[in-house]
Amino acid sequence: MSDADLPTVAEVRAAAEAVKAALDRHLAAVERRIGDEDPDVYAAFNELAAAAEVYDELLYDRYDEVTPFEIPTPEDGVPYTGPAEPAAFSVLIRRDYAVVEPARLIAQAERVAAHDRDAEFVQDGGSADALGVLFGEYEPDEIASRYKDFGLEEGDSTLWIAASEEVPEPGEWLGSPFAHIDPQDVLHRFDVSSVFDEETDEFDEDEAAEPGLTPA
Repeated sequence: MSDADLPTVAEVRAAAEAVKAALDRHLAAVERRIGDEDPDVYAAFNELAAAAEVYDELLYDRYDEVTPFEIPTPEDGVPYTGPAEPAAFSVLIRRDYAVVEPARLIAQAERVAAHDRDAEFVQDGGSADALGVLFGEYEPDEIASRYKDFGLEEGDSTLWIAASEEVPEPGEWLGSPFAHIDPQDVLHRFDVSSVFDEETDEFDEDEAAEPGLTPA
């Protein structure tokens, strides 16, 4: 970067002052917060994160230095910038399963069809038709709690709570139910994956290898 392209001293100092002001606003919001999910605290947090990022970039470009702190962001790396007081919210859930026992899955669908005239099951449809019958009979939460009974194996899962400024009109998003979600509107997300268990195991192994932490 040429000298002409470098941030000026005044720009770096202004960014530093912006961080100080954002720190004051964040502390004030924390001091007067109401409950654990206070929107003012979230807004002040995001402002502080943005100000710190700008300062860090200008400081590095001008002086080749970095700040000694890091403002954490959600696991997906996308900060929340949605409404501070959402009028509505959407819950998006994805759960992955592996069909490890197709015969068991089909047998369960046959049992449902035998007792429910509305549950039509064609044997030639195999697992695909069986899934339609079972999800038509059972709630997704019940299948999640009894997945082994249906010949399934759990995979990763995630739940997103996405905020919106207004309640959608009936049928408005049914044609494309997941396309309207902006990651920056996600207030909270909860991820479940075996990869987290593997990371914990690796951490435990590293601890055990340290002096004084070897199991007796």
